[in-house]
Amino acid sequence: MAMMKMKIYGYRLRALLSTSLSSSPFHSVPSRTFSSSSFENVGFIGLGNMGSRMANNLLKAGYKMTVHDVNCNVMKKYSDMGVSTKQTPSEVAEASDVVITMLPSSSHVLNVYNGPDGLLQGGDLLTPQLFIDSSTIDPQTSRKLAVSVSNCILKEKKDNWENPVMLDAPVSGGVVAAEAGSLTFMVGGSEDVYLAAKSLLLSMGKNAIFCGGPGNGSVAKICNNLAMAISMLGLSEALALGQSLGITASTLTKIFNSSSARCWSRFNAFNLGSQIIHFLVFSMFSMHSCFLLGKKSGGGERVRESLIHIYMFSRACEAGLVLSR
Repeated sequence: MAMMKMKIYGYRLRALLSTSLSSSPFHSVPSRTFSSSSFENVGFIGLGNMGSRMANNLLKAGYKMTVHDVNCNVMKKYSDMGVSTKQTPSEVAEASDVVITMLPSSSHVLNVYNGPDGLLQGGDLLTPQLFIDSSTIDPQTSRKLAVSVSNCILKEKKDNWENPVMLDAPVSGGVVAAEAGSLTFMVGGSEDVYLAAKSLLLSMGKNAIFCGGPGNGSVAKICNNLAMAISMLGLSEALALGQSLGITASTLTKIFNSSSARCWSRFNAFNLGSQIIHFLVFSMFSMHSCFLLGKKSGGGERVRESLIHIYMFSRACEAGLVLSR
C-alpha cells in the first residue's frame, strides 16, 4: 500500500515539476567558448561536513583558496592551515575568480547571495566570473539567482567572460565521497560555462553531468533523492513483511545482497547502519524541497503528504530492521 501511494505521489510530483519548471525566466548566455585559465583564486563558503572536504580537495589540487563559514572554530582551523579567511561573503567575492557555495538550505543560499555583506553586495559590478552553488535547494531559487547574477557585469573582463554567470551543481555521494573526491556533480546552466568549470568540479569529484539550463541541476538532485527515498521505503517494507512472517532481518539482508533486490539503498543502509539517519534526513530534505516547489505552484498539500511516508523508514530503524556492521 505504501509503495502504491509513493508511486501515485511520484506521478503528482512529476506533474508539478513539469508545470512549474517548464518555463524559466533565465535567458541563455550566447554560445561562446569560456576559458578556465582565470580560475586561479577560488572562494568557498560553507565549510560543514561536505563543504570542508570539498574545499580540502581543492587545496590538494593546488587552487589558491579564500574561505568563509559562520563557525569561528572552522575559520580558525583553515587560518592555521595558511588559508585566507574572510569575515563576510562579499569579502570572499572580492578576492575570488570563482565562488563555490555549499549550504544547508535555500534560505541560507539566498542570505549568502543577497543578504547584508552578501556575494552580490557589490551591486552591478562583481569580481568573480563564476558562481557555483552545490547546495541542495529548490530549482526556483537556483533560477532566480542565475538571473540576478547574469544581470551584473564584471569589474574586469577576462578572456570571453563579459558577464558573471552561475551554475547550480548539487552533488551526490555524501561525506564519504566528498572526502575521497569522488562526488557526482549534477550541473545546470550554460553548457559552455559547464565545460569551462568541469576541471574545477573534477578536482572534487569523479563525475560531472550536464543537466541542461539553469535550475536543472537542482531538479536532477531532487529527483535522485526522491528515487532513493522510494527505494529505502521498499526495503523497510520488505523487511517488515519478512519479519512478520517469521524470517529474520539478517537472513533477508544476505538474500538482498546476492539477489535482484541488491541496490544502492540496500548496500548503504545495511552497511552504514550508524549513519542511516543521515540518509533519512537527506531524503526528507529532498521531499521538503519538493514540498516547497509544490507550494509555490498550488500543490503543496499533496506533496506534504509524501513526507509522512518517509517516517516509515525511521520506524524500520527503530525496530532494528536496519543492521549495523
